[in-house]
Amino acid sequence: MISLLPSVLLVLLSQYATAASDKPLKPCTVISPSTERFFDLNPLQRFPPSEDGKKKKEGDEGSWHARGYDYGANFTINFCGPVVEELDEVQDLDKSVWRNVSAFYERGGKQWAIGDPDDDDSDNDSDKTTARRKTTVISLLCDSDPLAKSSISFVAAVDDCTYFFEGRSPFACGGVHQETQALGPGGVFGVIALIAVLVYLVGGCVYQRTVMHQRGWRQLPNYAMWAGIWQFFSGFAC
Repeated sequence: MISLLPSVLLVLLSQYATAASDKPLKPCTVISPSTERFFDLNPLQRFPPSEDGKKKKEGDEGSWHARGYDYGANFTINFCGPVVEELDEVQDLDKSVWRNVSAFYERGGKQWAIGDPDDDDSDNDSDKTTARRKTTVISLLCDSDPLAKSSISFVAAVDDCTYFFEGRSPFACGGVHQETQALGPGGVFGVIALIAVLVYLVGGCVYQRTVMHQRGWRQLPNYAMWAGIWQFFSGFAC
């Protein structure tokens, strides 16, 4: 029976780890199914200027910008949220969904959204099936230099419909998901101590039974010491 304790402990720990891994991830995060590395792009999101008037770091004002070079327009992009800039002339989109646009370019005084702004409020299903949607593909590469600044650049456009970008950022390198580390330092120490006690009990019992040929309570390791401690405290109880 005692020899089953380590197995039971491992089963309980595995079930606890499985339950922790089933927790839904927060938005704009993903765990790679092949490498199990955790990616969180939320630090790349740009926000409007703070109301307290504090200045942001140089280069952090507004959304991310990419020069279009021979395309004839520059691009404005934000990660994990809508662009910071206010839009006033977005073409082919209802005004109610302008606030959801996370990437666009401006040409001739008009703004064009590139990507799906998640316009679920539209009731015209026929327009959804016939309209051409502009989409954005970003190849985000890992920049392992911790001092490197994140950047994004325009690569190419296909038929004014699909736009390709390349980004480099330390946040694209991935890491270990902190929430999957179910146990804190105290919990880890407790598990190690519990395993040590189990090894002490199981190993001592096996030794006393097979080598010393003890039976009953005398199978316990250091039985004489524990029996003396028990008698000492039982004397106070009387």
